[in-house]
Amino acid sequence: MAYNLKETLNKEERLAPGHRMCAGCGATIAVRNVLRGLHEEDEAVITSATSCLEVSSFMYPYTAWKDSFIHNAFENAGATCSGVEAAYNALKRKGKVKGTRKFIAFGGDGGTYDIGFQSLSGAMERNHDMVYVCYDNEAYMNTGIQRSSATPMYADTTTTPVGSVSDGKPQNRKDLAQVIAAHNIFATMSSDEFKRAKK
Repeated sequence: MAYNLKETLNKEERLAPGHRMCAGCGATIAVRNVLRGLHEEDEAVITSATSCLEVSSFMYPYTAWKDSFIHNAFENAGATCSGVEAAYNALKRKGKVKGTRKFIAFGGDGGTYDIGFQSLSGAMERNHDMVYVCYDNEAYMNTGIQRSSATPMYADTTTTPVGSVSDGKPQNRKDLAQVIAAHNIFATMSSDEFKRAKK
């Protein structure tokens, strides 16, 4: 199937305007584009680790999300999303829910590379049918630009300041793509998706 940019950009927004994200923020742009990848008839369940994205788009009782949205703790976006996906599958087998849902988790590099890595690794190892999106800032930006394992070697952060005592972060950046690939994830496709892809 060919990609049509004009058609994609004309899709209805699933993240409503009026949220409190900064103008031009990369996270918001990424979210909007990921959600545009959904088919119009798709229903999605979105989970988000505590981050600028979460605190700026979901201020109880108000939300900018048009799909179901779950805010979870910094460390468990992978666990929350995989748990909801497993619950949905159990309910679908019992005939208690109809239709298909897409499961998408968002996290920054702290909630993905470091604090949230254990739950992400578990979800990948169990091969849950979900998409995990890491918007990589290369530091803990929401809390003051501390180094993370996504921070490149020699980078200047508040916890690895460049100066007469330090050359910056002394460790290499973690290669998350290789680590995730080592889980031997394989793509699965529902029968509805298979039929749609064949058309």
